[in-house]
Amino acid sequence: MPLKDVARTHASRIDRTALTHALVDAVATMLAAIATLLCTLALAPGAGPAILAVVLCISLSRSQLDRDLKGRLEAALVLPVVGLVALAVGWLLRHAPWAGATVFVAGMSVSIWLRRFGAPARRAGSLIALPFVALLTVPHIQPTAGAQLPSWLVPIVVAWLALLWVAVFHGLADRLSARRKVAHAAPALVPAPADGTRLPASTRMAVQMAVALAAAFVAGFLAFPERWGWVVLTAFIVNSGNQGRLDVVYKSGMRVLGAGAGTALALIIGTHAAASPGATTAWILASLFLGVWLRPFGYAWWALFVTVALALLQGFADAAPAALLWLRMEEIMIGALIGIAAAWLVLPVRSTDVLRRRLADALAVLSEAMDPTAEHRQTVAFDVALDRLEQVAAPFRAVRLLSRRRHAEAADWADALLDCRRPARALVDLGQAPAQVRRAIGAARRAQRGPDSLLPALHELRTVLRSAAQRSTVPLAADNSP
Repeated sequence: MPLKDVARTHASRIDRTALTHALVDAVATMLAAIATLLCTLALAPGAGPAILAVVLCISLSRSQLDRDLKGRLEAALVLPVVGLVALAVGWLLRHAPWAGATVFVAGMSVSIWLRRFGAPARRAGSLIALPFVALLTVPHIQPTAGAQLPSWLVPIVVAWLALLWVAVFHGLADRLSARRKVAHAAPALVPAPADGTRLPASTRMAVQMAVALAAAFVAGFLAFPERWGWVVLTAFIVNSGNQGRLDVVYKSGMRVLGAGAGTALALIIGTHAAASPGATTAWILASLFLGVWLRPFGYAWWALFVTVALALLQGFADAAPAALLWLRMEEIMIGALIGIAAAWLVLPVRSTDVLRRRLADALAVLSEAMDPTAEHRQTVAFDVALDRLEQVAAPFRAVRLLSRRRHAEAADWADALLDCRRPARALVDLGQAPAQVRRAIGAARRAQRGPDSLLPALHELRTVLRSAAQRSTVPLAADNSP
């Protein structure tokens, strides 16, 4: 596929509807963060509690734990416990760094390992991970004079405030924008082991994260004792949500590129805003807003803007700006290399296996949506499955742009099936299930056994779906949903 066609195909999916949905999410998230921040500053003034408030709001918004009553209740009960544990770990990281690092690594690994036990355990793992992630930017809570809460109670109250405001603003956004509220309805999919002798993917990813974090702490403590957090944070980011070896390499590249641009931008902003704490705060919040908004369209955007926010937050007072720029880039690159090494050398997960699993899931739910005997036919599950397929497609597209070899066809698989979204939705909305469409779906599912025949089968499915939709009474072009 020519490069201009690749770019046009990918850009067509980033339409105004997708941008609007992402904008609504970003606005709701930042309003929740600002509300939580103001409440936190009134109860416990100080940089630590304020940072914790913003980090928890962003993490809770992304985790989707607030989107139903059960999730809110679970979070309200579990967050105080894990918040106290995280407070203790933060104290250890300050006063006994090696012991704190050991507990941190264990906590993060367990949160990933719990995914193998189903949806409730997965939600518990997400809750456990939230305060530990916050520790990478807020190693200890230290309210200033005038605080109305003891330090041990601060993370609990801040967590409850974050949960409250995230639920309020995201609930309001759902009502006002009529967004599809299905992201929490089905569990995240992980690649299944190839046979009974291999460890479950969640266990392998937990071990990878443990190795990556342990190596990052060692490298950070020994080489960068004052700024070890950048090494550990990068190793965590590139391995978080690991979708295979290629995914980790891709995120590492995006992290380095985005962080480099973000740190340079922060130097420019910091030079002009250093004398005004209010201006610095505004730039930090604006950077986080842009990062949350644009993250669905490319990880590099998130890496860029979160680096701007962190760099402005930590400041440049302890070194010359140019020297500090190279120092931070060095730490980020070391963390990225540690993450890549862990993903490739420790119980590796093949990215192609993950992609093929997502393809299989999407074709299975499309088959159900096209079943004429089904009592309730809808495309919600197919939309969710395609969204998950889109999440793992970016690394393969990057390889396709750089090389015509091994992974290029895998990107074509993903693009061919993603192009089926709109015609499939049009047919289901009309209550139609043409026989030729069902045959094409069946052929595509059978073709998964032989990779060489999969792409032609997916192209045929796309052609049949488009042809059937064009013969319908509703014009295909009328649907502008992502």
